[in-house]
Amino acid sequence: MTSPYPFSAVVGLPDLRLALLLTAVSPAIGGVLVRGEKGTAKSTVVRGLAALLPEVDVVAGCRFACDPLSADPSCPDGPHTAGTPAARRRSALVELPVGATEDRVVGTLDLQRALGEGVKAYEPGLLAAAHRGVLYVDEVNLLPDHLVDLLLDAAAMGRAHVERDGVSVKHAARFLLVGTMNPEEGEPRPQLVDRFGLVVGVAAPATVEPRAEVVRRRLQYENDPAGFAARYVEQDAALAGRIDAARQILPRVTLPDAQLDRIARICIAYRVDGLRADIVVARTAVAVAAWHGRTVVTKDDLRDAARLALPHRRRRDPLDPPGADQERLEEILDQELNGPDDASDDGGSDTDGPDTDGPDGGGPVGPDDGGPGDGGPDGGGPPPPSASTGSSDISGSSGPVDDPGGRPTLEQTMVNTSDVDGDTGPATGPAGDLAFAQAPYKTRLLKIGGRANRQQGSHAGRRSPAHGRHGRVVRSRQPSGKLVSLHLPDTVRAAALRGSRRVHARDLREAVKVGREANLVLFVVDASGSMAARQRMTVVKTAVLSLLRDAYQRRDKVGMITFRGAEATTVLEPTASHEVGVLRLAELRTGGRTPLAAGLRQAARTLHGEKRRDAHRRPLLVVVTDGRATSGPDPMTVAPALAGIPAVVVDCESGPVRLGLAGRLARALSADCLPLSALSTAAIHTGS
Repeated sequence: MTSPYPFSAVVGLPDLRLALLLTAVSPAIGGVLVRGEKGTAKSTVVRGLAALLPEVDVVAGCRFACDPLSADPSCPDGPHTAGTPAARRRSALVELPVGATEDRVVGTLDLQRALGEGVKAYEPGLLAAAHRGVLYVDEVNLLPDHLVDLLLDAAAMGRAHVERDGVSVKHAARFLLVGTMNPEEGEPRPQLVDRFGLVVGVAAPATVEPRAEVVRRRLQYENDPAGFAARYVEQDAALAGRIDAARQILPRVTLPDAQLDRIARICIAYRVDGLRADIVVARTAVAVAAWHGRTVVTKDDLRDAARLALPHRRRRDPLDPPGADQERLEEILDQELNGPDDASDDGGSDTDGPDTDGPDGGGPVGPDDGGPGDGGPDGGGPPPPSASTGSSDISGSSGPVDDPGGRPTLEQTMVNTSDVDGDTGPATGPAGDLAFAQAPYKTRLLKIGGRANRQQGSHAGRRSPAHGRHGRVVRSRQPSGKLVSLHLPDTVRAAALRGSRRVHARDLREAVKVGREANLVLFVVDASGSMAARQRMTVVKTAVLSLLRDAYQRRDKVGMITFRGAEATTVLEPTASHEVGVLRLAELRTGGRTPLAAGLRQAARTLHGEKRRDAHRRPLLVVVTDGRATSGPDPMTVAPALAGIPAVVVDCESGPVRLGLAGRLARALSADCLPLSALSTAAIHTGS
């Protein structure tokens, strides 16, 4: 078996390493979410953490890793009596794949045996395997909603439940939840992000020395994994020992009232939602103090805790990126923590051990004490100056930890002031922030007719009807394979019709459920000069922004094509990153003639390409236009290329004299036509 890349060999990434070590000290913090572009050593660091966790004692033969000293009374493998043989093993690192099924996550209950034989035949899932260990979810932002719900329940209650048709199994499931994600692929649900105690952003290095160090260590590891890992055994052992020592100190750490008041003032000033932020900051500050061997929380501990626990908890709009107000957080921390010390900080010198750097002090580790690099075998190093990913010392304070670049929110203002024949880009505010002149509004549901079969691979969501494992029960049927969801009344009825008092396999009936699926919503937006007349484009942008927000809430993928002048441009390839769509819309330029046919042709190419990549995701085409075509061929000649694709035409024509060209286009596309003014009030149902 290949030796994993050592945690101590990862160069730099101080905030990420600190966050992982703190959650190892105090799992009550709630786990870590790592945000960063591909190739920044996210997975490598997480896998290296598992080797540092202390070994655990488990009941011998128990599939649920019960603690011999406090066994779970409801353990399916129990009851475990006193004196039961015990075994010692390493803490588990369990990876939850994005494509996992619900049964694989929570376990499988054999309903045939449960009903026919009266026994609970239960096969544990990944939550059971991760108990008292680490549950690692790569690409957590792509996790289906129903799996997100399972994780939220388990993380909140520390237990996993399988409730199915009157049969119930439950077991302990307490684990350290670690997720990684690439923001370019879309944001996870805010409810899931909020469940992570700490969020850390990482970025690739932009200078020569750290990149070279990353590659050098990667090549050394690939040439001799065992030998490379052996060079870091002592450093990893020192970190593991420090985790164990911090766990021993943790119950004795006190949080003075003065520091607790500071936490409350910081959270109020930062305008976070709810009280979870206050609790997480307090728990993290206690863990920081224990990590440094202190028994009293200091202001420096609060600063480190707030930097890691707060940036992702303030989102003023669903499409705002997490960490959009880093500067504001730094101002609040400076105001609250840089004042004169009070008596509560005097205890900060009480320690149970030295507060040093290096493997025993949390500083850079490795043969050259970390070197100038920042990364691991997959890359990733100290970010460029504009990317705030933390200080160079794992135990020190640093700047903001989330998205680099300070992406804008939707609350700032922007107005496009081009004329009919003009060619202009978006205006900007004093700081160059992008936004919209009008606030987005709630749109009516646009959905595709018919019902997809989500069991065959379509995507769970909240837009169009689809058969699947979740939703309302519409009928029953005899199962063609493994029974997934029992329809108990019809099962009992089938047995009764046979005159039997016992249910047999041939009596089983499966519930047929109808829920909703996520779609690909492709926007084709007219950006010609006629759309800019009388500030019409401002209204159009607000409408498209509202539809983008609706697509975000319904878990859709989105894409955007614009047409102006003589050609059409794909400004947003189909993606789950709705925030990028907002930025592309804000940057939209207008002016020139109207090549409507080019826009439809580009839409046909995009949709056919997506069909080859994902045959089970149904598309919905939304054409935003006034119907005029002043450049290129007649758009009606292109309409057959979009035959069979559900579509909606949003008619932007205004004024006392209307030509009705958008309605003509809608008829050619077999689509519904919706006036722009009615977008927020009319219910739309497209044909299948």
